[in-house]
Amino acid sequence: MEKVQIIFILISSSMLISNSQSTSHTSEKTAKFRVYIHQTLTGPNKTVYEVARSNITLTSPTSFGQVLVLDQLILATPDPSSEMLGRAQGVAIYSSLQELAITVNINLVFTTGEYNGSTICIVGRNPLSKSNNRETPIVGGSGVFRWARGYVISNVYSFDPESKYTVLEYNIYVVYSEQQS
Repeated sequence: MEKVQIIFILISSSMLISNSQSTSHTSEKTAKFRVYIHQTLTGPNKTVYEVARSNITLTSPTSFGQVLVLDQLILATPDPSSEMLGRAQGVAIYSSLQELAITVNINLVFTTGEYNGSTICIVGRNPLSKSNNRETPIVGGSGVFRWARGYVISNVYSFDPESKYTVLEYNIYVVYSEQQS
């Protein structure tokens, strides 16, 4: 039994040393920028689809149990013809019995511009009943945004009830590690 404990301690120690060595060649950077998520809820170019629901979703005032998958445009401005920066892809789940709120797992996938090939992962609770200044955590990323952490403040920039077209403003505050050579 003592041999197992000693081996475990040795392995744990070597992992700690390895982790501290691998992060010693990085420096932290901060970025603050704004993007616009364009969401279409109806028509042939829908960007949000229901994939599941619970047996109470239809009678729930908060759509509890509804699961949506999304693949939305990330644009540089609110104008639908502005520069495309990437896609917002993920899952949203109506997760509150008491208020209109979703739990999200969204990846901002940048396909052009200075963040091309990078992602930011947003995971957390988003109270839809609050139309402005909804804060959601950034819990990771890839590419430029390796080791990302921070938050997104989202606002409804515009909504057309007839076409069900929504533009969301995402103010992104992110800290990440820059690899040094």
